[in-house]
Amino acid sequence: MSYRVLVVDDEPLARQRLKRLLDEHKDFACIAEAGDGQAAVDWLSQFRADLVLLDIQMPGLDGLQAAEKIRSLANPPVIVFCTAYDDHALAAFDVDAADYLLKPIRKEDLIRALSRAAERLSRQVAGPAARTHISARTSQGLVLTPVDDVLFFSADQKYVSMHHADGETLIDDSLKQLEEEFPQRFMRIHRSYLVASDRVQRLENTDDGVVLWLRGSDHPLPVSRRHAPGVKKHLRGC
Repeated sequence: MSYRVLVVDDEPLARQRLKRLLDEHKDFACIAEAGDGQAAVDWLSQFRADLVLLDIQMPGLDGLQAAEKIRSLANPPVIVFCTAYDDHALAAFDVDAADYLLKPIRKEDLIRALSRAAERLSRQVAGPAARTHISARTSQGLVLTPVDDVLFFSADQKYVSMHHADGETLIDDSLKQLEEEFPQRFMRIHRSYLVASDRVQRLENTDDGVVLWLRGSDHPLPVSRRHAPGVKKHLRGC
């Protein structure tokens, strides 16, 4: 999935820097740029963007005024403010901005903002119930993994890992958050494991206890005594 980004700033060098930073994130593509708020509103009245990276201090229609107009459009994009001033943060969130970045924009701050934007956009596609992709901040930038590709989630103290066909990725979500968001898609089998319900293959009794095998995974996962009845019920219903 690739999200369409409009970059809005009255300084050409600032736009160029944002575009260079965006180039490091394959899921986000700058498809247009504007030099002031009114130009951004005019462009969005004719074309579609998923995300707007929006400066605040601009001549004419400033970023906050532009955001108000953008919010009134049909299917408005997600807005992330990029500004040199920190005194507009409250006003920025009054217009439902996903994030507020201070210049010069740092890579890690942009990754955080893109992650938040991706989650909002994913929810818009899926409806209020759940996301279609899980976002993760990595050394390579923001990574989006389709929920359908996830085999299971594991927790180790405060860290949660997402296991999928391409490997393992650390994420910011907790197992509890994921379980509440995806009650029909993922099933708790242990306090440290949440598995994709449609991947459940079989249970096996071992000397160390009951383990669960998943389709697509070469390693069995432990099933706690507390959760074993629910897993067995799920298997009988499959």
